[in-house]
Amino acid sequence: MKHIFGPVNSRRLGRSLGVDLFSEKVCNLNCVYCEVGPTVRLTCQRAEYVPTAGIIAEIDAFCRDRARLENVDVVTVTASGEPTLHSGFGTILAHLKKVAGKPIAVLTNGTTLGDARIRQELQQADIVIPSLDSALAAGFRKVDRPAACLDLAEIIEGLVRFSREYRGRLWLEILFVRGLNDSDEEVGALAGVIGRMRLERVQLNTVARPPLESFARPVSHRRLREIAARFRAIRPGLVVDLLAETPRDSEEQQQAGAEGGESLPARLVEIVHMVQRRPCTAADIDRTFQAGGPEKVEQLLEPLVRAGRISKRRHGDRIYYH
Repeated sequence: MKHIFGPVNSRRLGRSLGVDLFSEKVCNLNCVYCEVGPTVRLTCQRAEYVPTAGIIAEIDAFCRDRARLENVDVVTVTASGEPTLHSGFGTILAHLKKVAGKPIAVLTNGTTLGDARIRQELQQADIVIPSLDSALAAGFRKVDRPAACLDLAEIIEGLVRFSREYRGRLWLEILFVRGLNDSDEEVGALAGVIGRMRLERVQLNTVARPPLESFARPVSHRRLREIAARFRAIRPGLVVDLLAETPRDSEEQQQAGAEGGESLPARLVEIVHMVQRRPCTAADIDRTFQAGGPEKVEQLLEPLVRAGRISKRRHGDRIYYH
């Protein structure tokens, strides 16, 4: 399938079936940290970049396999770019609600929520996770590198308005890049926006996978904890999560993989599709496919690396497959 992938293990959503609405990266941002790669079409124009009927046909084909569907916790609508730029976005959400029988999550960069129609379409989702990396114009330009058609003040007002209209679960994600949007001034501006929003949780992230730009570096976990403490003080009950993977997380993933034993040769195509959409470590792949440990994944993929079908790249202390 071209647009359905997974299910994959998501740390925040469980077993997530992905629905990617694009075949190339269509976005109104060109973020320095993006793991997908450079934006192919930098635009604010909504259009049917991929036939809606084709995406719906793939959804139907997957949902007919009830055994596979039972293995899904949530269906996540995303894109190689910004999914709400697809003009069939609302139609696709409505169809998923009808045939999947699973909670629907949407990952969005939050830039289009000033559009009343998009806010209405998003009401169909059970979980919406928009992002906001900076509430200051300079930080927004440095980190997200927006199309000229975007205005940060309008984006923020759209986020705030949507948070007050939406009755599902709303989680705001913020990704910090060292030296670009992690200053006290930046954090204070973000805290001001969060204070205006009605939301369940804030999720803090940093550069964890190979980024688009080599100068995009992660902030320390100590700094993330400091920021989290400041956000938690905004109001009682606000949940602030740290999404960035820690060394302990990696050890736990490897241990979980060592306890598995599923043979993977028949699933190589699924693994290739997975690393096409995002760089993955051997531990990431093992966590989804339960191959028997990261070492077995490395052995399995080595012929593809030698053949040039998959490449390896070091980022920090980890090796990622592309």
